[in-house]
Amino acid sequence: MTGEEQPMKTRLIKDVAQVKADQLRLLLITDLKDIPRDRHLDTVEAALKGGVRDLQLREKDLPLPDLFSLALALRQLTSHYGARLYINDRLDIALMTGADGVHLPEAGLPAGEVKARYPHLLVGVSTHSWEAARQAQEAGADYITFSPIYDTPSKREYGAPQGLDALKEVTERVHIPVLALGGINLTRIPEVRRHGAYGAALIRGIWNSSNIENASSQYMQAIKGEF
Repeated sequence: MTGEEQPMKTRLIKDVAQVKADQLRLLLITDLKDIPRDRHLDTVEAALKGGVRDLQLREKDLPLPDLFSLALALRQLTSHYGARLYINDRLDIALMTGADGVHLPEAGLPAGEVKARYPHLLVGVSTHSWEAARQAQEAGADYITFSPIYDTPSKREYGAPQGLDALKEVTERVHIPVLALGGINLTRIPEVRRHGAYGAALIRGIWNSSNIENASSQYMQAIKGEF
């Protein structure tokens, strides 16, 4: 391959990654710690049957070998449903399992370094301020989550909720997809969309439902404006 062909190939790969990011409307983040191990895959499959097409594996309490095994199993499952799999923080597991993307903490690996070396990966970054959102965009992130928008137990370590005005400011000042995160439920999806969110990321709204498949379907309809 000539020196001119290599940059062209890299640009094409990046363009493909951006197209995938443009399809990212609802990101479901796993929270399986209270679910028996033998039901993990059935639980996730219910969400996929309901229409979820972007799944982030985020199980911080799992030992590394178990996390890797679960990632492998979820890669097969998501592939079967034509869904994308993102691995939280662990670039090594994302690469080893053939995941579609990696989601980086605000103070994690530099998004630009990851994109430079692995342009085929979708790279997301968690952000909790306008400055962090700006830095993620400049580093080359494909999308960001911005949180917490509303009060939620999983995000209280980051302080008081950001609120809708802060969400609007970020969405008006960055030009990559911004997913609202933190306290998102069905009734709040329309208002975060009105304040500029490209989509939403959530945990409890689906996993805490008594019917995960049905809840997933409702959220997918809501994010498309059909609910």
